[in-house]
Amino acid sequence: MSGVTKTSLSILIGTVLASTSLVQADMLQELGKGEGKLNIVAWPGYIERGETDKKFDWVTKFEENSGCKVSVKTANTSDEMVALMNEGGFDLVTASGDASLRLIAGERVQPINPKLIPSWSTLDKRLQDAPWHTVDGVHYGTPYMWGPNVLMYNTEVFKEAPKSWNVVFEPMDLPDGKPNKGRVQAYDGPIHIADAANYLMAHKPELGIKSPYELNEDQYKAALDLLRQQRSLIARYWHDAMIQIDDFKNEGVVASGSWPFQVNLLQSEQKPIASTIPEEGVTGWADTTMLHAKAENPNCAYLWMEHSLSSNLQSDLGVWFGANPSVPAACTDKRGMLDEATCKKNGMDDFEKIKFWVTPAAKCASQTACVPYYRWVSDYIAVIGGR
Repeated sequence: MSGVTKTSLSILIGTVLASTSLVQADMLQELGKGEGKLNIVAWPGYIERGETDKKFDWVTKFEENSGCKVSVKTANTSDEMVALMNEGGFDLVTASGDASLRLIAGERVQPINPKLIPSWSTLDKRLQDAPWHTVDGVHYGTPYMWGPNVLMYNTEVFKEAPKSWNVVFEPMDLPDGKPNKGRVQAYDGPIHIADAANYLMAHKPELGIKSPYELNEDQYKAALDLLRQQRSLIARYWHDAMIQIDDFKNEGVVASGSWPFQVNLLQSEQKPIASTIPEEGVTGWADTTMLHAKAENPNCAYLWMEHSLSSNLQSDLGVWFGANPSVPAACTDKRGMLDEATCKKNGMDDFEKIKFWVTPAAKCASQTACVPYYRWVSDYIAVIGGR
């Protein structure tokens, strides 16, 4: 898996986050003493200290061993993560691929030194040089976790797993005889355009879509048209995982794109919920721990990046979130709760089937020119607004 180049990165029009230049700190060459604190922007459920469930805690021992007190700011979307990193005051962010290249282009993160992370060699080889965090061979982060965007559904409505994403894109009666209108959801983020494009790859092959993140004008228009149709069906555009959970429990929502995190929590409450990867395949996320360009606590940040690879974090987070570890050995080495069967359930063998989030750019590999991300942002807002 090759990294991106500086030339292609510079084409991310509209993704440079501020007109003023941000002077990056020099990349650390050796670790010093921890600064005593660490501020992280993270997805919900990613940094647990046992407050939600006592069994899941990968922060307390880190704080005891390092002397670095961890503070976490939860972000529900990649755009929110980018905005928080733009504001500053954070050391690390667990960025998905639709944010990571924007952060690099905007000079909001700095290159990291893998030599200061002893467990770097244990990383999944497919992730070490992944193009969403590697530019011209330079690493801008440490792989964290990865997984698919699954189709979550109510098993009292769907006695068998839905075979297609059509249940959230096309108007229809569901297996219980009732329409899907007002009972399905979609993700509240521009990257959802890629889910529509992924659906069209299977159902309108004449469009010639090769990647859901590389769309020419005609392909992009078709994806927006599908999303406008979907809008008439949507009960809520979700971005808060806990609100989506409540909607499935109390608001009659029965199908939606989701994360394994919501599925696991609902199943832990014995709710009639399951998930599937439909026949069209899925988009997905591979998250990277990235170091802010002006991080105030870089030594604690490097200690955390090593902890994220070498401790029980990879194993227990895999169970908690339903994600796959960036260190494959965590599936079998009994460092925590994860085992080989759970890794298989989480999709460890489905890596090649997942179309991982990346930031859409005007310069693309599959065709001459593609619609850049800044238009995805404005046009998706318009779709949600009914335009």
